[in-house]
Amino acid sequence: MKKILAILVVAVMSVALFACSGGTTPSASASTEASTEASTEASASADADGGTTAGDGNYTIAVVPKDSTNPWFVRMEEGVAKYQEENPGMTVFQKGPAETDAAQQIQVVEDLIAQGVDALCVVPHDPGAMEDVLKKARDQGIVVITHEASSMENCDYDLEAFNYDEYGAYIMNTLAEAMGGEGKYICMVGSLTNDSHNMEADGAIAAQGKDYPNMELIDERIVTDDNAETAYQKAKEVLKKYPDIKGFVGTSSFDAPGAGRAIEEAGLIGKVFAVGTGMPQTNKELLDSGAVSALTLWDPADAGYAMCKLATLVLNGEEVGAGTDLGLDGYDSLTLDGHVLTGSAYITLTKENVDNYNF
Repeated sequence: MKKILAILVVAVMSVALFACSGGTTPSASASTEASTEASTEASASADADGGTTAGDGNYTIAVVPKDSTNPWFVRMEEGVAKYQEENPGMTVFQKGPAETDAAQQIQVVEDLIAQGVDALCVVPHDPGAMEDVLKKARDQGIVVITHEASSMENCDYDLEAFNYDEYGAYIMNTLAEAMGGEGKYICMVGSLTNDSHNMEADGAIAAQGKDYPNMELIDERIVTDDNAETAYQKAKEVLKKYPDIKGFVGTSSFDAPGAGRAIEEAGLIGKVFAVGTGMPQTNKELLDSGAVSALTLWDPADAGYAMCKLATLVLNGEEVGAGTDLGLDGYDSLTLDGHVLTGSAYITLTKENVDNYNF
């Protein structure tokens, strides 16, 4: 904005000086051309809050995870660092709150807005709570990309690794195979406000209702606060309260591993089964022992990289839509529904292949 005002002031002064010198008034076409050039230059320049020139590629892109200590987001930062390495003219970094807390995450976003970043890539802990601050960012011309938040309204695009209904159904298929297609099971989620966790749980439950009539959902959704110890303690309570339970579906990366620990401790390996999202190397022993039947996930490093690439496309004014290729397996032919871009990037971990994933 300051540069725009400077251009206008210079233009006015030039006209005044020209008139005082007795020169000929410029033609209408010349005036229009000069005005157009000044306007183009001004509109291409970021204001004092933006910090870079639009389209020049020297962007500042900040990735904001749910928290900075969760191993899932530590892995995500590796993808962000890789994007920075491949794009040395940019400033690309990850910054998150010290713990999974909506208010702390919002404050991180507020600070980044004040710093004048060009793009924010956010994995919201509570999408509803994040709407106002992301609207503020967009009102200031900041590009906003979200992940695991398909209900978000105040974003340019939400990028999803896969369709949540399909992913939830895949988790259920894995559990049904382990349970022999019958018995009682329960769903665990990080929080009731987390879009992705609850959509995955919904997809799993829908698939069970459709394909596995001899399985029975215990009508209670266990909340684990995205915390390993909480997941473990809640699973122990479930095993005590429902001695005939046979399965756990976990959507937070801590849920199935927490249930696996409780199953192993209770001596129920092979009788009770845990499946769901989880990290490879931190859960290798649980997979090897059979305490966790299988884990499903998408590589968070790829998700971090893909968000940064998508933000760059938007900043450059490039076309984004169905078929967009972000240069990564699973993100190479995205589908588009409204402003939600979806890939097909999930993988399955078992004791047979866990060593193939060194993170």
